[in-house]
Amino acid sequence: MAGRPVMDLTDAAATRVKTLVDKAAGAAIGLRVGVRNGGCAGMSYTVEMADAPRPGEILVEDKGAKVLIDPKAVLFLIGARMDFETTKMSATFTFKNPNETASCGCGESVAITPVSEEALSQFNA
Repeated sequence: MAGRPVMDLTDAAATRVKTLVDKAAGAAIGLRVGVRNGGCAGMSYTVEMADAPRPGEILVEDKGAKVLIDPKAVLFLIGARMDFETTKMSATFTFKNPNETASCGCGESVAITPVSEEALSQFNA
């Protein structure tokens, strides 16, 4: 399929992904991104180390960093941008996602509406 990548990374996110992979014990190849049910708004993002692709995952390579997207999360992450933000109190991956419809006050969970299968055709999925 031709088109845009499912998700992209800011320079800060790509740098952080590469740093984490380089420092990981074992054979890490990138980070795995997904969504799970939970939190007061209904869903939250997940980020974990990936040592090998799983069946059906989509590989996003951006600015030299590799991110694997869980197949169950693709329709929720279409068009999202992954960032890495550092403040005085925390350093974390954040997501700017056009599919988010609401977020909770604590910032830990979001409501996300999946894109249609038709809209998916615009992206490399």
